[in-house]
Amino acid sequence: MLHLAIVPLLALLADTPQTRPNIIFFLSDDHACNAVGAYGSVINETPHIDRLAKEGATFDRAFCSNGICAPSRAAFLTGVHGYINGVENNSHKFDGTQPTIATQLNDAGYTTAMIGKWHLKTDPVGFDYWDILPGQGHYYAPDFRTKDGKRRVQGHVSEITADLALDWLKNKRDPQKPFMLMMNQKAPHRAWMPAPEHLDMFEGELIPEPPSLLDDHEGRGTAAKEQEMEIADHMWLWYDLKIDPDEGTPLTGPDRWAKGRYDRMSDAQAQAWKEAYDPRNEAFDEADLEGDDLTRYKYQRYIKDYLRCVAGVDDSVGRVLDWLDENDLTDNTIVIYASDQGFFLGEQGWYDKRFMNDPALRLPLIVRWPGVTKPGSRIDAMTQNIDLMPTLCAAGGAAVPERVQGEDLRPLLEGETPEDWRDAIYYRYIEQGVHNVAPHEGVRTDRYALIHWPTHGEWELFDLETDPQEVRNVHDDPAFADVRSRMHDALDKVRTIYAAPSMSGS
Repeated sequence: MLHLAIVPLLALLADTPQTRPNIIFFLSDDHACNAVGAYGSVINETPHIDRLAKEGATFDRAFCSNGICAPSRAAFLTGVHGYINGVENNSHKFDGTQPTIATQLNDAGYTTAMIGKWHLKTDPVGFDYWDILPGQGHYYAPDFRTKDGKRRVQGHVSEITADLALDWLKNKRDPQKPFMLMMNQKAPHRAWMPAPEHLDMFEGELIPEPPSLLDDHEGRGTAAKEQEMEIADHMWLWYDLKIDPDEGTPLTGPDRWAKGRYDRMSDAQAQAWKEAYDPRNEAFDEADLEGDDLTRYKYQRYIKDYLRCVAGVDDSVGRVLDWLDENDLTDNTIVIYASDQGFFLGEQGWYDKRFMNDPALRLPLIVRWPGVTKPGSRIDAMTQNIDLMPTLCAAGGAAVPERVQGEDLRPLLEGETPEDWRDAIYYRYIEQGVHNVAPHEGVRTDRYALIHWPTHGEWELFDLETDPQEVRNVHDDPAFADVRSRMHDALDKVRTIYAAPSMSGS
């Protein structure tokens, strides 16, 4: 069910904020569903994001098309897979001449802004205003870049991004036009540096461990054994875990870059960090942990800093929602909360993303659309990041380009699932670099996931109902012969639907 070009009647209507809905799109980085209250988190609370869920719709099966930052962001913007929009890994430059949410809505009369993490190596196009982090950006005293150049802004990046977004809403947008704001947070991306006010959250608590934290990957293929994203072996004490090295210790890996991040802090911020982490680090040294005990300690240190960063993101969402309320704009504004992909929060012993397994593949997607979404509704249909572009273009009366591969989510938001709605999604990852995750592709249905590892000549099949942690590959199990055949057919089908080029060894 692909699109023909659509120019809705709304495009012919006058450009007033009252005629068409305003749009605010919150996009975070690496925010896993398992760290969102609305998705049943048992490790943290996200009251402001949960407010959106209570007042809108929560998508329970929303997925990325490629589980790293730049490709997912490009897919959100363009409504097509990376092999079409030109961004299949983090080194690819985004071609701004192609149609995006911003270009289409801007052409249809919206005033548009992009604030925060961009990560696409070229200047944003289609935005009347943009103020972006160069590259990945920093947590403390981050640099921001506009059309007029780069500057350093004191403070914490999550708060600053919200400050800049609110300033645009209050002072810089054209009030005679409907607006579309993309507010993209860096957090909770690695290396998880919380704001001072969150440094003591969860301290003294024991965060529940995922059941597969100490899994040995024996039930999986070669790629799972070769990866370099294990909490036990691939986290750096200073860079990732904030455990200061002894004086004179030779620094290797990312630890060589850690000092520069702390040098950005003000004296007060540095003092707050010292007071928070020095006692923890002294206790760590005294414990002299090894083996599984050390892994469990690293998990606790990692997950608490990750969740502290999530708290900052949630606070920023609340500030913007409050502004909408205070200015009587809530009833005429579509608000979306999503992450570019999910993240491993210790499942299978991992952090990071990339693998086509649910912690990384599945992303939070919550939409509040007054008058369209039923408050508190849950949507079980399979959706993907490529669906947001056609949805928002249609909502704003903008043309939906013929090449778009995503689907308009409005029927689902209205409580109806079209008979021809997709029953499977296609995933494709090609970047074998950081974390040494091999290229792979696959198909995900409501119950099963089939993953092809062409460089290894291997396949994995997971039954998500009986094996939700995805630690047991049943591809060669005779009991799954029929399922295996159906899933291979499903992969062939989605490859055809989405015009996917062949991967080596396919």
